[in-house]
Amino acid sequence: MIGLIQRVSQANVTVAGEVIGEIGPGMLVLLGVERDDGDAQIEKLANKLCRYRMFNDDDGKMNLNVEQIGGEILVVSQFTLVADTQKGNRPGFSRGATPQHGNDIYIKFVDALKSKGMRVATYQFGADMQVGLINDGPVTFQFQV
Repeated sequence: MIGLIQRVSQANVTVAGEVIGEIGPGMLVLLGVERDDGDAQIEKLANKLCRYRMFNDDDGKMNLNVEQIGGEILVVSQFTLVADTQKGNRPGFSRGATPQHGNDIYIKFVDALKSKGMRVATYQFGADMQVGLINDGPVTFQFQV
């Protein structure tokens, strides 16, 4: 499982011209699910993101987590994060989860964040979407669990 997280002042997901998920200050999570991902990866990444100190305190130091700033999380599944890009000129997706497994893991991941008290916005799985964001910093981190 790969999580690409961005500190944002706002983010949204639009499908067919309609905003279906949006947040103010917080964290945009692009989630790449691999075929062998399960409960252990879900818990590890959810715990990491809830505690990760990527927001500035009053001194401008990254000492606060998303909960401490009263922030929200927008989670978007993005299978291209698990692409093999080492050979040739076309990505390979053999490590990626099937659509059904990817959706199941995505739902469980969102539920794990919510169970930890996070305010989470979502989107429509598998839809052709546009993701809009204002990256604050810019600050972007990648986690692989």
